[in-house]
Amino acid sequence: MLGKQALPSLKDCRFCSQISKANGEDPIGTAMTCDHWLVMEIAPPWSHNLFKADPRIKPLVTLLKTLVIQKGVKLMIMLIAPDAEYSRPGLSRVMYYYRPAQLFSQFEKQEFVVPETEVTALATALLKQLLQQPSDLSRFQPYQQQTDTRDLMVCTHAQVDLACGRFGTPLYRRLRKEYAPASNGQLRVWQTSHIDGHQFAPTLVDLPEGRFWGHLEPEALNSLVWRTGTVSNLRQFYRGWAGLGKFEQMVEREIWMQEGWNWLSYAKSGQILAKDQKGIKLFLYRLLLRIPSKLVQFVVKELYQKEIKWAKVQIDFMSGDRHIVGTYEARVEAYKQITTAWDSSQPMKLKSVKQYQVNCITKVV
Repeated sequence: MLGKQALPSLKDCRFCSQISKANGEDPIGTAMTCDHWLVMEIAPPWSHNLFKADPRIKPLVTLLKTLVIQKGVKLMIMLIAPDAEYSRPGLSRVMYYYRPAQLFSQFEKQEFVVPETEVTALATALLKQLLQQPSDLSRFQPYQQQTDTRDLMVCTHAQVDLACGRFGTPLYRRLRKEYAPASNGQLRVWQTSHIDGHQFAPTLVDLPEGRFWGHLEPEALNSLVWRTGTVSNLRQFYRGWAGLGKFEQMVEREIWMQEGWNWLSYAKSGQILAKDQKGIKLFLYRLLLRIPSKLVQFVVKELYQKEIKWAKVQIDFMSGDRHIVGTYEARVEAYKQITTAWDSSQPMKLKSVKQYQVNCITKVV
């Protein structure tokens, strides 16, 4: 039963998400930044390390290494469990989402329903297309579906972290039982593999928009699904939008709080205009970025981001009819540190993380 409960004391916390929530960790800025998503319907059980252990995923590893490590492509792989209503015996669904432009509001989707034995072949063709390599993607055209459904992907992957199973499963069941049937076929709810950030369980991603949510509670669901009430009802649950980086996500949330629901349909892009840069860490950062490996560069950037104390951010936006165009600028600053846990392994290892606030937000155009 999913219900709001009093937070346990720290000594009674058994899951990383309980510690995160009890200590008031703000989830904003933790959404994965993605340009591409590959979602495959594959029946559980899902192992802790899908790419090493699952024979259905293993053939994709070489292509994935080329894309992510050599080319630096921001790609997210997700598995979804078959559903009694959405799925058909012997067939599996594959969904590929991609960023359509620099300024955009949601990801474009290609959806296929193929024989189970063809899932790996279709995924291979999609990845080869992304690499601009010859592929047999055209042979899958008869399997392509014309759909514009909204898909809520709820992480229930307990093999990665127990918190996702403990808190994600009740959330999934409630959304699937109460909200999907009331949507007139416009909303599907899926159980999914790890989507990062299990310290924010229950966590989900809303596609095709690409918005991440965490620490979700029952009273937030009406606003999240139906977009009713005031946007401030969702502030504490918003992890960020996948179309932006960490600090841009923080500013985007504050703009949304000012602009209201219409903001979600605006095309957007973001950039960092300036950031905290000084000392030996900056010297080492620049030195390590010269290493000709996209993976090394990615890891270095991620580690350096954790050291940043402030950043000046610009967000550009445009309404769907192009009548409203503008730019916001803001300064993001670290203002305190809190203790959290990144996983539920016992004994839990506590980490100190920065918390940020957005200051001096200005609409410049």
